[in-house]
This record gives sequence, structure tokens and C-alpha cells, in this order.
Amino acid sequence: MKSVYLLIVLFFFLQTVNAQTQGIAYTAVGKGVATTFVTDYHSLGINSSALGWKPSVEGKKFTVGSTEFGAGIYSDSMNVDKLKKLYGAVRTQISNNDSEPANWQEQQQYAADYMRSGLTMFADYNWLGFSYQNEKFGGVAVNIRESYSWYSKLNEELTNILFKGKLADYFDSLTVVFGADTSVIANNPNYSQDTLDAVILGTISTPLNLGQISRGSEVRLSWNRYYNFGYGRKIFGKDSLFVVYGGIGGRFIQSMAMFNMESRDDGFYMYSSITPNFDIDYGAIANFNPSNYSQSGAIPTVVGNGYGFDLSASALLFNKLKVAAAVNNIGQVTYKRNVYKVNDTLVGSLAVNGLSDYDVTQSVDEFLRDGGVFELLGVEQYTLKNAANLRLGASLDIGNIASVGIDVVAPFNSSNPGSLVNPVVSIGGEIRLVKFMAISAGYFGGGIYKNNIPVGINFKLKEGMYEFGVSSYDALSFFMKESNSISAAFGFARFHF
Repeated sequence: MKSVYLLIVLFFFLQTVNAQTQGIAYTAVGKGVATTFVTDYHSLGINSSALGWKPSVEGKKFTVGSTEFGAGIYSDSMNVDKLKKLYGAVRTQISNNDSEPANWQEQQQYAADYMRSGLTMFADYNWLGFSYQNEKFGGVAVNIRESYSWYSKLNEELTNILFKGKLADYFDSLTVVFGADTSVIANNPNYSQDTLDAVILGTISTPLNLGQISRGSEVRLSWNRYYNFGYGRKIFGKDSLFVVYGGIGGRFIQSMAMFNMESRDDGFYMYSSITPNFDIDYGAIANFNPSNYSQSGAIPTVVGNGYGFDLSASALLFNKLKVAAAVNNIGQVTYKRNVYKVNDTLVGSLAVNGLSDYDVTQSVDEFLRDGGVFELLGVEQYTLKNAANLRLGASLDIGNIASVGIDVVAPFNSSNPGSLVNPVVSIGGEIRLVKFMAISAGYFGGGIYKNNIPVGINFKLKEGMYEFGVSSYDALSFFMKESNSISAAFGFARFHF
């Protein structure tokens, strides 16, 4: 995609990927646990009842923050070296920098590996966060968050078609043009490069349905902006013994891109709605799409709007033990611009070239463009349920020097696209040996993740007025080549007063 950078500019501009569970709370990333650790605007979308707790910095009622971000790439089977290669490929695509010449055999092998593996990418950025917490009033918070996520896992046949295009092994005949002479020849990978360059179309005499070709494949893409808000307060109890808190939250959602494709034994479906800033050439089909929209500008055009809401409750026992439960992001987004679906038709021919390198994010363009893999049908609108989740958490303060906790995050409805497949279980905590610094570490697994060891360090200077820190979702990537992720989370501008 020529404008793929619009999706992941936050991820790669900052040089730093199905769901990470700490939002933009970089202070929680290093612990791996968040439900009973987050406070102020960091609690939005996680546990809004935490807004009713005492502020994280004693005597400071206001918290303001910006320039907080987290990003990562994760695979269920690829090691760190291969993930770094993918990182480089996408960055090259963004910057249009061809200074790293591609080795064709390496491209071919890596593209197949990336597409067949379960590959997740995510990037989150906090534009602005604000909260006010008061013992009598409770706490109120708002923040604006940008979020990008990608998940893909393709079967062998679809991988081959995406990468080779009209030259894919699936096609048994190739149409070639030399000057004014057009002929049809049998598909053979041993042809000279001159012959391969002359191919304009790949065809198959006995075509298969798209669902048959893609069986077991899945691609999910989203790029959303969330305008979050929440309120939490003490409901009842005595501070030294037992206190119950409640919280509500919500968000207005603007979406710049959505692509959901899944091919299973019981059927095939695909819906997409992507900002015109992506420059996807839909061809003549766009003229018959009731939701066709082509206007674009410097700011990516919104293609969908929606909402989500949260409910949470927590309890504090003896000023030491916290327990909490929350359900977050129940709602939906309705797309009304550039909405397309795909019929499960026969795939008899293909005219496109296929991917030029192993940047898998270009596959969406390969699916949707005129003459691409899919035969599109424009529709008026499409409503997508949010990937809501359930959270349970508990933590214990050990004096003033340490805290430890556990989290369980599960899908509210696993059938909603983008939801966690299985619960993610994490344990972790932090040590505060000096007043101005906290060191955190933890463990999480489940969902699409194997074994991850998050770590982090956070500083609070000038009596807690200024806060900054850095974390990693998995420290194993720094020491083990066989680790399955690269990631980081940062925060440079948080102020308490």
C-alpha cells in the first residue's frame, strides 16, 4: 500500500503489535498486570473505579499526560531476527527508502514465513490525558488515544497467490505478450525472467472457490481513535477496614480503517472500510458502491463512528489488598464510507503482480485493488461489534516498598472480530527501594501469547510532580534469539499537581 505509513506512523516514526492488555498505561506494561495498579486517566478502558481511589502521588489531585506510547510485533513461531527483518521492511515501505536491496530468495522465504505464522502488530499513542481525583467528589478523567492493530495468519495456497500474484502455482496457464503477439503457455517457474515479465494474466482451467483456497486464513486490521471518559468514586465502607468503589466509563470511537477477513470450514467472509488516504484503487466497482468516498486531506478521513462503555467495581481491604472486576468496551462501530464485502466466488484468473517484498501489511491492497484477489461488492454500511473484554485483578501492598498482583483478561464475546481467543493470565509487581524510582517485572501467557517476561522502570521526580519511564512487554527478546516478540512502551510527559 502506497500510504501504509498512515496506519503505523506512530509505531515507526518513534523508532520503536490479537490484543495487548495494558492500554497506554506504560507504567503497567512492565508489570504485566494493570487492573488494580492503574490510576488517573490510565484507568480508562481498564478499571474506571480506580478513579475513586487516592491519587497515586499523595497530595496531587490533578494528573496531565501526553507523549505516551507502546508498540510491538509478536509471532507464535518466528524469532526476534525475523521480526526485525519485518520491522525493517515496513519502515522501508513507509519512507520509500530502497537503500537496502532485497534478496529475492530471502524475500520469498520470509514472506511465506510471515504470512503463515500468527503475526500480531500493535501501536498505541496517548495524545492527551487528564484526571482530577478528590476524596469526596471521586475522580473524573478524559484522554484521547490512537490505536492500531494487525493480525494475520494465512494458509499455504493464499500465501503463494498473494506473494506471486498472476505467477502463483495455483494457475496452470499464463498469458504472455511479446510486442503484438499474445499467447498462452503452461505455468512453469523455470521460465526466463524476460518471459515472466511478459505475463499479463494467470488462469486456471478448473478454478476453486475463494473459501476453498483460503481455508483457515484470517486477517484483521483496525486503526481507531478513542475519545475516552470516566468517573469513579467510593460507594461505601470504612477506610481502615473495607471500602467499595464503583466506576463507569465510555468512549466515542472514530475509525480510519477496518479490514476483517476469516475463512473457516463453515464459510468465508470479508468486510472492509478504509480511509481514502490509503489510495486503494478499487477500479470501476467504486462507481456502483453506495458508500463510495474519495475525498482525502492531510488528516486521514474517518470512515466509521461508534461507541463503547465500561462498568467496574473494586474493593480495598485493610488499606493493603485490592480486588477489582470490570467489563470494558461494550459497543460497536458503524462504517459508512468505502464499505466493501466479498462474495465467495470462483478464482479463475489474476492480473496483479503480487507483493514486492515481505511487508505483510501490503496484502490488504493486494486483496482489494482493482484486478486483485477479491471480487468486491460495495455496500451501504456495516456494523462491527467491539472486541470487549472482562477483567479480574487483585494486588497486595507490602509496606511502602513493593506491590504484587495478578490479572485475568478474557473476551466478553470471543465471536466478535479482534477479541481475545483465550484468557490472558499475568502476575507481576513493582519494587520501590527509593522514593523516586520503581522497578517492575512480571509474567503473562495465554491468548495468542506463549511466555512473556515484561520489565520496566519508572521515575517520579520533584516530589512526584514529573513522571517518566520505559518498559518492555517481553524482556526475553533482549537476551534470547528464539524469543517471539519485540516491543517497547514509553512515557515522557506526565505531571501531577
